[in-house]
Amino acid sequence: MKFVDRKEELSRLRGINQASKASVAVIWGRRRIGKTRLLLEWVDQHGGVYYASDESAGAIQRKYFANALEQALPNFAQVDYPDWISFFTCLARDAKQAKWKGPIVIDELPYLISVSPELPSILQKFIDHDAKKANLHIVFCGSSQRMMQGAILHSSAPLYGRADEILKLGPIPIGYMKEALNIKSARKIIETYAIWGGIPRYWELIEKNKKNFLDTIDHVVLNPMGPLNEEPNRLLLEELPSAIHLRPILDAIGLGANRLSEVASRINQPITSLTRPMQRLLELDFIQKETPYGVNAHNSKKTLYKIKDPFLRFWFTVIAPRKSIFSQATSRSRKKWLKEALPHLFSIAWEDLCREAVPALSEKWGGEIFGKAGRFWSGQGGEWDILSESESGSTLLIGEAKWTERPPTTAFIKKVIGELKRKRIPPIKRHSNAQCMYVLFIPEKPKGLIDLQGVKIVEAKDVVQALK
Repeated sequence: MKFVDRKEELSRLRGINQASKASVAVIWGRRRIGKTRLLLEWVDQHGGVYYASDESAGAIQRKYFANALEQALPNFAQVDYPDWISFFTCLARDAKQAKWKGPIVIDELPYLISVSPELPSILQKFIDHDAKKANLHIVFCGSSQRMMQGAILHSSAPLYGRADEILKLGPIPIGYMKEALNIKSARKIIETYAIWGGIPRYWELIEKNKKNFLDTIDHVVLNPMGPLNEEPNRLLLEELPSAIHLRPILDAIGLGANRLSEVASRINQPITSLTRPMQRLLELDFIQKETPYGVNAHNSKKTLYKIKDPFLRFWFTVIAPRKSIFSQATSRSRKKWLKEALPHLFSIAWEDLCREAVPALSEKWGGEIFGKAGRFWSGQGGEWDILSESESGSTLLIGEAKWTERPPTTAFIKKVIGELKRKRIPPIKRHSNAQCMYVLFIPEKPKGLIDLQGVKIVEAKDVVQALK
């Protein structure tokens, strides 16, 4: 698949490589997010060395690492290094003699630390002394947040404070899907994103399959032989330490348990025992907290939890409850279940994307700039899909996101606008003289229709373009 996005990350990595003195960068993020692809692109551009750690014994990994370094330092692998101290001492010496500054990338650092626990302290001394004298440029990369925190990111970590750049990679924005997968229709882009999210590895599988939308999902995920049929379990098992014990919580949320009390009830655990497991799932970017717009995020009584990643949401909504059924079902039967679930998945993804796009869209509209958008609900009834306050506080954006299977008619749009305007103003704290700006988000609008009854109309193509 074509390499897309990551312009900011590549720019910062180039800055590391162009530094006249020694420099260190740290890259982390959940699995399948594209860390390795980014680093390989960068290393190839700058004549560096990339080493992917694994769970082999330390002595074997030193041999593997030495083999990789021979690309830049001839004969480096001809020596047996008895420990990591001698390995890094010789690396700095040979690099200095060869006037080679790297970059050197150590990927999957947590694996290396798991088999060589002494490594963080050794790397600390190496970076502070020998690497500095040799002006080496080094990048550490890993997926396990706990291990990366323990070695580098936490204030008590041996390598804390040594990094010149710390980059957390997130999913690729939906705006790059057209370029990466050659999908022309904005509607199709939204629908594709609702299943696969912004994970590069999943995009690669879509591109390779060359099948239609439903057949690709069935072949890659629904089919028991599909490469992503067990993906959530793999993601949890590959964490260090393993996070597979968190699976029941994801199942509960996938089945509609959104409050902490509901999750506890579904998995038959006391609510007090869920604090750490929920925090870890938040750290892994598997779930996210949601509170009504304008309400203090620490207000636990109103906090809801939902699965953050579109693919995991799809998996726990569609596949997990029917895993046994799908193992014996025909492709036709599996796709029938899928088609029934798609409208709900499309609607959820559409609402999320519309909220995310508000700040960027407002810049294109001209006039007021709006901040981060959210959803609002209250116990007294009433729900608003999209709320956002302008930076000046003088305007409140009130939005409705409607996903329809077919292009909406003007009559349908007028009906929705009428319902939106008849709603009371949401009871949130705001500027006393704030005006309301109404926005309707729909997949596409009838040709020639601009705005209606003073309501701004935003299409899927506008949202996709804004999120790039």
